Amino acid sequence: MKTSFLRTAVLALLTATSALAFQPAFAATDDAAVVKHYVDVAHAKFSDALATAKALSTAVDALIADPKDETLKAAREAWIKARVPYQQTEVYRFGNAVVDEWEGKVNAWPLDEGLIDYVDANYGTESDENALFVANVIANPKIKIDGKDVDATNLTPEFLAGTLQEAGGVEAKVATGYHAVEFLLWGQDLNGNGPGAGNRPATDFDTKNCTGGNCDRRAAYLKSATELLVADLQEMVDKWAPEGEATKAVSADPKSGVSAILTGMGSLSYGELAGERMKLGLLLHDPEEEHDCFSDNTHNSHYYDALGIQSAYTGEYVRADGTKMTGPSLSELVAAKDPALDKEMKAQLDTTIAAMQAMVKRAETVEAYDQMIGEGNAEGNAVVQAAIDGLVNQTKTIERVISALDLGQIELEGSDSLDNPNAVFQ
Repeated sequence: MKTSFLRTAVLALLTATSALAFQPAFAATDDAAVVKHYVDVAHAKFSDALATAKALSTAVDALIADPKDETLKAAREAWIKARVPYQQTEVYRFGNAVVDEWEGKVNAWPLDEGLIDYVDANYGTESDENALFVANVIANPKIKIDGKDVDATNLTPEFLAGTLQEAGGVEAKVATGYHAVEFLLWGQDLNGNGPGAGNRPATDFDTKNCTGGNCDRRAAYLKSATELLVADLQEMVDKWAPEGEATKAVSADPKSGVSAILTGMGSLSYGELAGERMKLGLLLHDPEEEHDCFSDNTHNSHYYDALGIQSAYTGEYVRADGTKMTGPSLSELVAAKDPALDKEMKAQLDTTIAAMQAMVKRAETVEAYDQMIGEGNAEGNAVVQAAIDGLVNQTKTIERVISALDLGQIELEGSDSLDNPNAVFQ
C-alpha cells in the first residue's frame, strides 16, 4: 500500500513538473499595458492631490472661523501635505498637452505678491512687466487692468480665475493655485538667504483683532483660492478617468503614449527641474528663485518631483493612504530590449533620489534650501549641485532609452541655465 501511494505521488509530481515545463511564458509587457498603468497611476495621483487639497480647504475654513496660531499652523501643515501627491503629478506635463495647458492655474510661479496683498517697503513700487505689481487687490476693491476700472469688491473664485489670473496676459500676475494660497498662509519671506520662512500672523485673518488691514477680504481671498484649487484638481481627476480627455489622448496610440511618458520624464528632469527650478537659482544665488519660497518647502517639492519621474519609469506609486500601486512599466519594456540599459536607468534614478534625500536631510537639520543656494555657501551649493547632476545624467540615459525603443525624435525641454549659462547674466 505504501509503495503504491509513493509511486502515485511521484507520477503526479512528474506530471505537474512536465506541465509547467511546457507552459508558455507570460506575454511580454507591451506598450498598451504600460500606457494603461501609466493612466491608472495618473488618476490615483491626481485623486490624492484632490483629497489633500480638500483637507487643506477644511483647515483653511477652520483658520478663518477661529484665527489663532494653532489653526494657522494646521493650515500650513495641510498645505505641505497637499504638495506631496501634487508634485508627483508634474511628470505628466510636457508629454500631455491637457496637463501642460492646465498646470498654470494650480502651480504657476513665481508670483508678484503685491498683486494680492500688502508687501514690505523694500518690495518696490513698480515693474516694467507688471502694471499690477503693487495693486494689492485685498486692500483695493477697485483696481485698473489694462487701463480699465475693474470691480474687485467680491473676491470670488470666478473673479480670481477669470479676471485676476494672468490679467492682460502677464504670467507674473499669478492669482490662483498652490503658491497664492502659500503666500496667504505664510506671507513674504523677508529673510533673503538667511534662516526663516514667511511669518504672517494669524491675526491677519482676525476681523476682531485685525493686523495687516482688510482681514475680511484676506480671508475671502484665501477661501476662494483654496476652493478654486479643489475645483481645478477635480477637473484633472475627471480628465484622467477611464473616458476622460487625457486618458483618451494618451491611449489612442500606445507607442505615442510611451513617447509621452519619456517626454515628461526627460523634460521635467532637465529643462524644468534641473534648469529652471534649480540651476538658475544656484547660478544667481537668488532666494527669489525658489519654488516654495514663502514656506521654505522647496526641498520637498524638488524631491517629490524626482520621485514622480522615477515612478513614471518603474510604474510604482505609494498613495496618500499608504497603498502601493505596481503594474506594467516602462522599465519592463526597456529590459526586454536592453537589460543593461534598464539597469543603468534605474541606477541613475536611484542616484538622483539619493542626492535629493541628502538635500532634504540638510534642509531639515542644517539650513533651508534658500540658504543652500546662497553665495559663498560652498557646502550647501554642492548639495544642490549633486541633485542637479543626478537629473542631468538621468536625462542622458532617458535619451538612450528613447533611442532603444525606436521612438524617433523627441524634443525635451531645454534650459539656458544648463546649456548657455552666460545668457542668464545678460
